[in-house]
Amino acid sequence: MDVTLHLAQDPDADELLGRSPLAALVGMLLDQQVPMEWAFKGPRTIADRLGAGDLDAHDIAARDPEAFAALLSEKPAVHRYPGSMAKRIQQLCQYLVEHYDGDASAVWAGVATGAELLKRLEELPGFGKQKAQIFLALLGKQLGVTPKGWRAAAGAYGEPKSYRSVADITGPESLAKVRAHKQEMKAAAKAAKAAKAAGGK
Repeated sequence: MDVTLHLAQDPDADELLGRSPLAALVGMLLDQQVPMEWAFKGPRTIADRLGAGDLDAHDIAARDPEAFAALLSEKPAVHRYPGSMAKRIQQLCQYLVEHYDGDASAVWAGVATGAELLKRLEELPGFGKQKAQIFLALLGKQLGVTPKGWRAAAGAYGEPKSYRSVADITGPESLAKVRAHKQEMKAAAKAAKAAKAAGGK
């Protein structure tokens, strides 16, 4: 895996995401309740603070949880909730060590179908169905991992140029489109909630 990604909009962070399967997975894990660029910059920040050129699942899995949480909490914090995210990253790395000998790319290497790949991604700690589908779409659209039926397994995120998620971000312009879509979805959800509340009176 060695491609150019533009998810963090930061050359060093994006370079790591493009060559490190674990960094890409960790970035996806961090992508909640913070801006996308902040989330995907996280793996580079963690690697830098560990004094490493890449993330290593065996190393992270074996670290003292409190020390690892402190590392993520240093200013600027890696996430809005650095403590809980440190725990999730360690759980992810422990799972990868246990099931894939610490090799993140083994999650998708040689997988025959999109459905099987989605199942594997959903089994990762911290990955619900939506996160798994978005990452599957990212693998298919930008990382050359295209098992049979991958678009269908990724749902709406797999549609070409759907601009629904990080899977479609290739630069500032597409980032703006994805952000606009997310804001529309948020506004629609808020309106639906308000309508439901009004109807229930």
